[in-house]
Amino acid sequence: MLLNVSYTDKNITKKIDETVGKPFPIQERFAMGGIGSPKLHITECSIDIYNLLVLDNNLNTCNIELRPKGIIVRFRSLLETYGLIIPYYKLNLYKGDLAIHSIYMDHYFIKVRSDTKAIQRFFRKLLDYRADHLPTSIEDL
Repeated sequence: MLLNVSYTDKNITKKIDETVGKPFPIQERFAMGGIGSPKLHITECSIDIYNLLVLDNNLNTCNIELRPKGIIVRFRSLLETYGLIIPYYKLNLYKGDLAIHSIYMDHYFIKVRSDTKAIQRFFRKLLDYRADHLPTSIEDL
C-alpha cells in the first residue's frame, strides 16, 4: 500500500504497524547492524509512484527500512514523504543486469541501482532476514 507518511496520523501509524510490525527496539537495531538502507537511486518505477516523482525536479532516491514483518520503501516528492508498505509475504526481489535490484509488490515496483558494496550488503541482510522470518502458515500472518 502506498501512503503519505509526512505527518503523524494515528490511523496511518496503526495501519503500518499492523501490516509490517512495530519498529525494532534499539538493542535489536544494534545487533542487526542497522535497519536502514543507504540512499538508493531509483531508475524505474510503476506508474503510481512515477506520477508522484515527476512532480519535482529533484533526484529520485529512496531508502528502505526493515520491520519485523515487512519493509517500508520511503521516497520524497515535493515536500511530502511517501511510503510503500510491503509485508514479506508480498515482497518479490530480483537482481537484474547492470547492478539493478527490483522490488515488487502487487502492481507496484521500484528498480534501484545497487552499485556499491554497502547497498549489496543491505539487500543480502534483507534477504537473510526475510528467509528467517517468513510466515510458514496462514495463521502466522
